Amino acid sequence: MSNCCDEKKLEANFKDEQVDLSLLDETLNELSHEKGNLISILQKAQDIYGYLPLSVLKYISAETGVKRATIYGVATFYTQFRLNPIGKYLILQCQGTACHVNGSDEVSRALREELKITPGETTPDGIFTLENVACLGCCSLAPVMMINGEAYGKLTPAKATKIIRDIYKKEREGEKNEN
Repeated sequence: MSNCCDEKKLEANFKDEQVDLSLLDETLNELSHEKGNLISILQKAQDIYGYLPLSVLKYISAETGVKRATIYGVATFYTQFRLNPIGKYLILQCQGTACHVNGSDEVSRALREELKITPGETTPDGIFTLENVACLGCCSLAPVMMINGEAYGKLTPAKATKIIRDIYKKEREGEKNEN
């Protein structure tokens, strides 16, 4: 990136949040000495922080000598990388063929209405992030969604809404017990 304005425009895609960069030192010490480890470094960074904060990407560049433009390119190219924080509960809603023919569109509409967000967004309270995925590999459960690794199948709009409301209820009860 030779133009600083282009770099600023690209950086606008990433949430700029200050985090404890020392959490990444062990990973960098282990992986930064070999070429071709950038994806592994970014994966470990995302495991640590939950997403890829801009400050982390700049730190990786400074510590590895890999140009920021290269790091930004990799982080934005691969869909596995998140540029913004996700909610406490990550909902992966399957849009595969089996789910589609079994009503995933209606389930998706119910989730969007209940959460008041669209795929790729997080609820303002930070509880849920909704993502559409091509396939969860649970075709016999179609239509299916996964929340933090737990599959919920044979969904109807009413079942999907109930699951979300039950999680919200559990969250509210947890808050009351903390106070």
